Amino acid sequence: MAFRVLTGELAHETNTFSILRTGLDAFRRGALLTANEIPAARRGTKSSIGATFEAADEFGWSLTHPILAHANPSGLVTDEAFEYFAGLLLAAAPGMDGILLHLHGAMVTESHQDGEGELLRRLRAAVGPNIPIVATLDLHGNITQLMAGNANALIAVRTYPHVDYYERAWQGARLLQRAMLGEVNPRTVIAKRPMLRGLDGGRTQSGPMRDLIDRGEALERDGKALVVSVCAGFTAADIHDIGPSVTVTTDGDDTAGQAIAESFMDHAWQTRDYVSVQHRSVADAVAYAKAGEPGATQPLVIAEVTDNPGSGHYGDATNLLRAMLAADLQNAAFYPIFDPQAVRDAQAIGVGQSGPITLGGKHDIHAGGGPLTVTAHVVALTDGRFQAFGAMAGGVWRNYGLSALLRVGGVEIALISNNAQATDLGQLTSLGVDPTRKATVVVKSAHHFRAAFQPIAREVITCDGGGLGSVILKQGGFVNVRRPIWPLDPIA
Repeated sequence: MAFRVLTGELAHETNTFSILRTGLDAFRRGALLTANEIPAARRGTKSSIGATFEAADEFGWSLTHPILAHANPSGLVTDEAFEYFAGLLLAAAPGMDGILLHLHGAMVTESHQDGEGELLRRLRAAVGPNIPIVATLDLHGNITQLMAGNANALIAVRTYPHVDYYERAWQGARLLQRAMLGEVNPRTVIAKRPMLRGLDGGRTQSGPMRDLIDRGEALERDGKALVVSVCAGFTAADIHDIGPSVTVTTDGDDTAGQAIAESFMDHAWQTRDYVSVQHRSVADAVAYAKAGEPGATQPLVIAEVTDNPGSGHYGDATNLLRAMLAADLQNAAFYPIFDPQAVRDAQAIGVGQSGPITLGGKHDIHAGGGPLTVTAHVVALTDGRFQAFGAMAGGVWRNYGLSALLRVGGVEIALISNNAQATDLGQLTSLGVDPTRKATVVVKSAHHFRAAFQPIAREVITCDGGGLGSVILKQGGFVNVRRPIWPLDPIA
């Protein structure tokens, strides 16, 4: 008999400090596919759903897939959007033998601080205690007891940049198959500490995050745990359950799993001060770029980390761009400014023509600088759609909406209508820019950019441009987090 399996993707990393609500339109700008639209878009791709289709073929599952939805990180998910997605999944849940979901772990809705926990709670109530539920997650999830208590297994990605969604989906599929066959009885426990942040922001190249992931994989290989997931948390979320966590899935042995989770979180607590990256000021970053222009054969890549759209920041900060233009940087590229109105203004001016355009700074002048007016040459206009083949993309088509490339002096500036961080070289090459030939390339991203841009760089530096991320770190404003919590409170 073929097992009946429900799958779906619902992913959003919610920045509760953003003024922008995340409704259905925001998901449509990211990805919003239903039922029969999904196979054509994801089969054959190195994505979570792509892996799930492959697993269904291998195991002979009868697969139901009502929804695939993700939006760029931004503010609270509207109740309308959440209830729509939850309704599609809940309507399909009765009669299933197992559920494999691809979530994020840091969704906050207008009514629920723990969006994924609420979704899993409803699904568990719908299918009862004996149907296995497995969920894959981002390692920047703020994981909760509600999630762990309603899922049999939580499987977080183990790379940052996240290049193993496909592998984690396969891991989840294999575990779900074993659970449906009755070979294992997966149960998941969780441990946390009073930490707002830690684990070096989830960087997996070295440091405490790498240490714990390696230890967890060793336990999996030795059969002492079915899954060990380490999550660094997402700090731009003013919620009770913010912060790092470890979840451990065992074959019915909660005591052993809890001991592992507590030991791992002891290490996270002991290393909570560890930070591997120090950000430069705007002035320092631009001076360094200017000094490196002569004879450059590879680009200096500057990551503007505090205006990272991948963390729900606005993506329209202008401080760094303003300084680049003032310093007369040459052979430089800037990606991107999220500003649909500026794109339309560029379209009105026309390709090959020049005119005044006001860029960015339209959400919060205190978060990265106010609007910047330039006289720009319009180099190119595109529909913003292209197939991305970088390590984080897996051949999936992306859509950044109507997009433009401007040239101001020696700086080429990308404008986009659908906000997103820089993770793929195609974001520049689709506009006609060869980043490998630039002396300086600026990207708005915290760390994911490294998968595509670090291999082409002569050097990578990070810059605090004063964006929303910087405002959150320096001004705080947390009111819903549990207290006491480090570093807001002194804890021995």
